[in-house]
Amino acid sequence: MAELEAHLDARLLNRTTRRLSLTESGRVFHERCLQLLSDLDEAEQSANAGTATPRGTLRLTCSITFGARHLAPVIADYFARYPQLRFDIELSDRATDLIDEGLDVAVRIGDIGSTSLVGRKVGETRLLCVAAPSYLARHGEPRRPEDLTKHLCLSYEYSVNRYVWPFRDAHGRTRNVRIAGPIHANHGRFLEALAVAGVGIAYEPDFIVGPDVRTGRVIPLLRKFEAPPSNIYVVYPSRRHLSAKVRTFADFLSERFAHPEWALAPAETRPRE
Repeated sequence: MAELEAHLDARLLNRTTRRLSLTESGRVFHERCLQLLSDLDEAEQSANAGTATPRGTLRLTCSITFGARHLAPVIADYFARYPQLRFDIELSDRATDLIDEGLDVAVRIGDIGSTSLVGRKVGETRLLCVAAPSYLARHGEPRRPEDLTKHLCLSYEYSVNRYVWPFRDAHGRTRNVRIAGPIHANHGRFLEALAVAGVGIAYEPDFIVGPDVRTGRVIPLLRKFEAPPSNIYVVYPSRRHLSAKVRTFADFLSERFAHPEWALAPAETRPRE
């Protein structure tokens, strides 16, 4: 190790009498070496077999609800196609640092995060403003986005602006409404359950509230003021050559999410008269 550090003219390890740990230079060097080995392995496969086959472990992260409801079935089918591949999956609603945590890929909605990352669009989702019939019977139904200031709204921790909900009118103008309410949480499915129970109004993606809209447990509100859709991305560190496992996984998700099962038909979300 001393010879390698001398050759690189950089300290790769922090040394104490009790432990060793990577320096920042050491972490970057290690990560790059792993990628070079992966590229070499893929090149050898390509030379031998004509095409590169995904191998090794795909380390990925995704939000909790989307991962459990929609990504898990995709991974099951992807694994059936590539049974030699292994998976290390972290479900979290926080923004995970791919490079620091040694992850290959993230599935993210809206903002992809750091400018050092590359995002490939694989689908779309829409925010729906919803409330239970029991809530609407007690408090009435908002007819304009501004009416929400008089209602009990359920706010989400990881929104870009957790207490401002964006809407768009028929002329394409954005109408941002500052909301307030009795409950703030960091999990969309939890807020959905509260909305179903009649506690307040939720503003959640269709991949979360879609099943409850279809069964009538919640009613879509303010559909004439629907915000633009949010993109769903496969995100990975910026590299010139993608590994076969990341490339084929992104292709697989793009195919599966082209016509997502969570998308609601117009009749299911038609504004109430």
